[in-house]
Order: sequence, then C-alpha cells, then structure tokens
Amino acid sequence: MSRKILSLLAALLALSLIAAACGNDDDAESTDAGTSAAQSEPEPAEEMAEEAEVAGTVVEVAVESGAFPTLVAAVQAAGLVETLSGPGPFTVFAPTEEAFAAALAALGMTAQELLGDTELLGAVLAYHVLPVAAPAEVVVTLDGQSVATVGGAEVSIAVDGDTVMVNDATVVTADIEASNGIIHVIDTVLIPPAAPQPEPAEEPAEEMAEEAEVAGTVVEVEVAGTVVEVEVAGTVVEVAVESGAFPTLVAAVQAAGLVETLSGPGPFTVFAPTEEAFAAALAALGMTAQELLGDTELLGAVLAYHVLPVAAPAEVVVTLDGQSVATVGGAEVSIAVDGDTVMVNDATVVTADIEASNGIIHVIDTVLIPPSS
Repeated sequence: MSRKILSLLAALLALSLIAAACGNDDDAESTDAGTSAAQSEPEPAEEMAEEAEVAGTVVEVAVESGAFPTLVAAVQAAGLVETLSGPGPFTVFAPTEEAFAAALAALGMTAQELLGDTELLGAVLAYHVLPVAAPAEVVVTLDGQSVATVGGAEVSIAVDGDTVMVNDATVVTADIEASNGIIHVIDTVLIPPAAPQPEPAEEPAEEMAEEAEVAGTVVEVEVAGTVVEVEVAGTVVEVAVESGAFPTLVAAVQAAGLVETLSGPGPFTVFAPTEEAFAAALAALGMTAQELLGDTELLGAVLAYHVLPVAAPAEVVVTLDGQSVATVGGAEVSIAVDGDTVMVNDATVVTADIEASNGIIHVIDTVLIPPSS
C-alpha cells in the first residue's frame, strides 16, 4: 500500500508541474508568455523560479524555496521523500499555502488531520504528480485533453491565452526546474474524484497518554485541540514529522539545515510552537512564512532559542520556577510555574512530555523570540 501511495504522490507532483506549465501560451512562445505573466505580480514562488538553479530534486527545490511548508510536510508524512528524490522524471503541480488553507476549510479538516489521514493524503498527493517532465511549452499543447496522474486519475488541461488551468486550478508560476523534473505552482489543491472521505475528528483526549517506555508504542496527544497519534520510536524530528501537527516548525528545521543536528544523540528538549503560534509571530514580525524560511540567520537564532541541550520532562521543568535556563543558542529563557500552568517567557506549555528517542517535546502557544532578534 505504501509503495502505491508513493507512486501516486510522485505522479501527483509531476502532474502539478504540468499544470503550472499550462499557464503559458498554446504556441511555441508559451513559456515566454508565462514568464511575463509571472513577472507582473512578483511573488516568492515566482522569484524562486527566476533564481533557481537545477541543483536539487523536486523535493529539495521545494524545501529550499521555503514557499511550500505544507506540501513538504505532506510529502514527508506520506513517506514520499525518497520516491520523489529518485530519478523521475516528474511534473509536480505544487499548491500554494493559500490553496492548502482553502482546501482544508472546504474539507472541514485541520492540517494535522489531513497529514494524519495517510489514505486521503496519498490520494491527493498522487493527483498532483505526472510521471513525466512537462515544461510549459508541452503543457500548452494539451489544451482540451486529459492527462493521467501517477495515481491513475486524470486531470484536465485548458488553455486560454496566457492562462493555463488544471481542473479548477490556475497555474500561477511555471517551469521551476529541478534535477529530476519540473514544478508548476497552482492556486488550488486538486481533489481526486474518488478521494477517500476524511475520517471524523477524534474527541479531544482528557489527558495525554502516560509515559511510553517501549519503542514503537503509540500515544495520543492533544495539540491545539486536535488529538494526534505519535509513535515513540524516532528522534524529535521524526516525531514532529509523523505527528503532522508541526508543518511550519518542520519546514523551518529543514530550511535551517538542522535536521541532522536534531537527529543526533542529544538529548534535547524542544519547545514546539503550534501552527497558530507561528501565524501570530509572522504577523507580529511583518513577515510571510517564505520570508522567514529564507532568512537563515534569523531562522537559526529563533530555532536555537527553542531548544535546551538537556532532556527536561515536565517533572524537571516545574522545579525550575523562577529560574532562567540557557538554550543551545546561548540566550536564556525564563521558567514560571503557577499551579498547573507552566510558562516559558510569555509562552504557555499546552502539551507536555511528548517523548522521542533523543529527547522530549513540549508544545507551546507562542513563538519564542530571542532578545537580539
């Protein structure tokens, strides 16, 4: 089943690329037309298309751009990173962050719920990938035709002047090149005709499961009102990815090149901000997610301020009331305890003691900004 999902995702990514290419003219000058249209209203993805060098796979290009944190998290959650890092070639129709937000609202799901529903996630991703490399000049020749994705379901291509449509999605940026294919950015998530219906959300758990001492044990934790299952078998990075609850944090760790470090022996204590916390922080900083992920100096400082170089479970943290603790970046965070409430600077711990093989994760409701940022 996992192989099928991987194949589907690969095809979906390839298909997404073709759709973006379709945004160009239906003649030999379609690529130039698409480029002109993109330049009219520069966006992060468009700037990436202009600057990108063919140096990485479709996955690496998506990660390094910082423009697709939800898509990247989805590919990771579905276990498709290795597949889409293969020789390909692929065409990936990559939805924007706004497209994912609209799709989740239409489905009545949170990002965590989608990333946790592997059957639905695999079907959706596979519907965004074509098993060929289809630049814009090829896509525009498919006007009025249907093209099979890696999942088997077909998408329809329509070209009207400089506008290329893939089903109901418009290609907003075309021809982002990668070593194993092409990415076309689209403004709507493509939902396959026979997509599995999302499962009803589980009722919030009254308490997080007790300590899981045996590797492979699955515990349920509540993050921002949503119950997710986490297998206590991996590093803090793997647990964060598998939970599906922290797509922006995961994208940030990748963009800062910290995956290998946080996958080491540790031990670490990670204060993991919720998605809502990141949204509030970006608004306060006057930045977009793409801008933050692209500012590696600021990103590195912020992430380092969320990690302690020790494993500190809740029973240890509460003993630090009134004290300051040094983070791996050197700056200190202050701990305050009032009854059942634990504060780290101005952030409240909303879920504690999510265990990993090399440390512990505590979920907080506010992004911690280091003093010198």
